[in-house]
Amino acid sequence: MAEAPGTNQLNIRRLLSGNSDMLAAVIFVVMVAIMIISISTAFLDILLTLNIAFSLVVLLTTLSTANTRQLNVFPSVLLSTTLLRLALNISSTRLILTQADAGRIIAAFGQVVVAGNYLVGMVIFLIITVVQFVVITNGSGRIAEVAARFTLDALPGKQMSIDADFNAGLIDEQDARRKRKELQKEADFYGAMDGASKFVRGDAIAGIVIVLINLIGGIAVGALQQGMSVAEAAQRYAILTVGDGLVAQIPALLISVSAGMLVTRSTAEASFGEEITGQLFAHPKVIAVASGLLLTLGLVPGIPLLPFFILAASGGSLAYYLFREQKSTAKLSRTQAEPARRGAAAEPEDFRSLLKVELLEMEIGYNLVGLTDEARGGNLLERITAARRRAVHELGMIIQPIRVRDNLQLGPFEYLFKLKGNEVARGQIRPGLYLALNPEGGLPALLEGIETREPTFNLPALWIAEAFKDKAEALGCTVVDAPTVLITHLTEVIKNSAHELLGRQSVKEMLDAIKESHPAVVEDLVPGILTLGEIHKVLQNLAKEKVPLHDQITILEELADQGRVTRDIDQLTEAVRQGLKRTITRQHAGSGLIQAITLDPVLEKQLADSLQPTRQGSFPIMDPTRLQRLVDAVGRLTDNLGKKGVFPVVLTSPSIRMPLRRLLERFYPQIAVLSMNEILPQVRVEAVGVIRTDED
Repeated sequence: MAEAPGTNQLNIRRLLSGNSDMLAAVIFVVMVAIMIISISTAFLDILLTLNIAFSLVVLLTTLSTANTRQLNVFPSVLLSTTLLRLALNISSTRLILTQADAGRIIAAFGQVVVAGNYLVGMVIFLIITVVQFVVITNGSGRIAEVAARFTLDALPGKQMSIDADFNAGLIDEQDARRKRKELQKEADFYGAMDGASKFVRGDAIAGIVIVLINLIGGIAVGALQQGMSVAEAAQRYAILTVGDGLVAQIPALLISVSAGMLVTRSTAEASFGEEITGQLFAHPKVIAVASGLLLTLGLVPGIPLLPFFILAASGGSLAYYLFREQKSTAKLSRTQAEPARRGAAAEPEDFRSLLKVELLEMEIGYNLVGLTDEARGGNLLERITAARRRAVHELGMIIQPIRVRDNLQLGPFEYLFKLKGNEVARGQIRPGLYLALNPEGGLPALLEGIETREPTFNLPALWIAEAFKDKAEALGCTVVDAPTVLITHLTEVIKNSAHELLGRQSVKEMLDAIKESHPAVVEDLVPGILTLGEIHKVLQNLAKEKVPLHDQITILEELADQGRVTRDIDQLTEAVRQGLKRTITRQHAGSGLIQAITLDPVLEKQLADSLQPTRQGSFPIMDPTRLQRLVDAVGRLTDNLGKKGVFPVVLTSPSIRMPLRRLLERFYPQIAVLSMNEILPQVRVEAVGVIRTDED
């Protein structure tokens, strides 16, 4: 059967890619070997030809590359070609000094290129070396050094820009990672090019030294060992030396030009040819004026007219052609744009983007937009990133990017938070002023400012100028700047909405991450015991009561153990909470002590007897009046204790913990309800009150 076109090329490419490491190792071993072992002149001719061909390939690749960062291997290529040229120089020197013959390639360059005149050859060699060493190498090395310095200096700002785009929702997490990786690769590339440019300079110096060694050593060998006269030895060995130097310096010059071209095209968006024709020929008027000046210069007496006339005519023809192309392109654009304008109303519009609802977003008034502008000293986006990072440490869950929008319908100093498209909180801040508040008492009358309410906890406060900041602190007030007020409010919104921010996709990503390090835990649980949805509901219950989710392995192991017994979400949640007793105890125990209020035993038994299962879980089915008395009793007791600086938890039996929590969370969501099974035995529990209801 005949092979499809290109099959052989594909097979060769696969062969090379599959054995590239071995091939590279063999090449480097050969390069080291030819420095030590004498090789034949025929083999040296092949290697010299290969060196010239490879240098041409590198130069043409550099010119054809649209994005210079696609050649991040170039510093390594520069080192490899330098090593190859040095190895070939050593081999050719050995042949020149021992056999007075270095192959046909070197002889051809010595005889044909310099016409057998070794003095001319020496001059040409020196010119090439000076051009490479003084002009190209120094220039490209300086550009690489400056590019590396500026790239490293700009690295933090570019990383902050990526974080800002990520926080603003302009890019997703995958794009942010890709951009950071590209940014790091760019910095590494220019740093490597800065060092690799020293190879080219060292190669040029080594070339000069090798030429002197060949010339002096050849004359000595010819005159002292082979019976030649000094003039004859100088003639013969000088031609071979010049040929060897030219064969080595021409590829070195090509590589140096490639390095210079690569570092000077740092902002390239197309190949070198496309950029030259697209930018230099973009202005036909310039070419026309240049042609006129050439023609005028050719008419000056004493200056030959023919070359100037030919160039002026060629430039004028090119300018005329470019003028005509521009006019035809503009006409075609107008022709195509007209039907598009007429038919624009008939084109179908994609409304799918309008259906997308952000999980959590923040809208700000126009006077708050400056807080997001880094050029004006705004660091709000950076603070949002820090708030998300802090939430990860406290909640044990990833908070998705928070989109920030401006909303002209809001007041100039107003902001609001939306969860899944619905407003959940709002407030006002005044940039440039400081918020002074005194949680333990009223605000001092000596302070001057704008009266307001602290948006997070609704405490009385004052907006004061910076000049009164020290005075307010001396009077015992807590003073914070405007962005801190907003970030504090955002943090509380995140904590209170954690169960809604934890989506099913987030749980899937969490399980995938755990599976990489603990595959047995996930494979034992999903999907054989519990579904993704059931795990999601349990995690939401934990997040709703602000239980950190850091110990994910323990959570999944408890679910796997209890899931074999029941699939009731409440029972699964209670089992996981008991497994997380160390986390819960540390969360509520201050100095090894938990202050708690308990239920009257009679009331607790009544609640346990009244539990009825519902679609939302078990709930106490009692007389509404009795339930309201219970809620009021909890409120009165916690308020009285709060005035004394005591903020207790409600401690109850495991069977009614979840139903009691559901009852109280509607009225007092900040009160934590624990069971005895969730507290470590070594922690001391102090009862500070008992909840009773008075019967009518």
